[in-house]
Amino acid sequence: MARGNPGAIALGPGYLFIGVLGTPEPANLTTPWATVSPNWIPLGYTDSGSKVTYAVGSEKVEVAEELDPIAVALNSRDVNVEFALAEITASNLKRALNGGTITAGAGFVTFEPPDLGEEVRTMLGWESEDHTERWVYRKCLQTGNMEISRAKGSAKATISCNFSLEKPPGAKLFKAMLDSVTRG
Repeated sequence: MARGNPGAIALGPGYLFIGVLGTPEPANLTTPWATVSPNWIPLGYTDSGSKVTYAVGSEKVEVAEELDPIAVALNSRDVNVEFALAEITASNLKRALNGGTITAGAGFVTFEPPDLGEEVRTMLGWESEDHTERWVYRKCLQTGNMEISRAKGSAKATISCNFSLEKPPGAKLFKAMLDSVTRG
């Protein structure tokens, strides 16, 4: 008797995409992101893949007549997508700082961050390397500390990002699409 389904084991870092708010979402697992909308831009290499965290805050409802809580009330939800971009580009700086201005010069570009209050929310997408999973995060803001470390040897510089999800109007925070044969 089988103990589990080896086909449901998920491996690999996958592919990350970024899009402007309101970008059409993939409707299946096969249509390429750029075909769904040219606004889905690949984010490129990361240092060690990506991580999604989903946490809820709760409080116990207690009464004097019971030792045990009579209920647990949820009072918050925190969902984050975290990764470190391994490509140091002006576009990635703009993404990590929620906007800003890129200006082309003669053989160079400059980047200046957005003013406080001018931050731009975005959408994120992720697809597994075996194309059996896709995730769409509908409204995100990079809220983590952006750090770029420089060191000797093979230690590459990266741009750390931690995108927090916000409730989009009329929609859920995210959508996960899973292959029905291997992950259903």
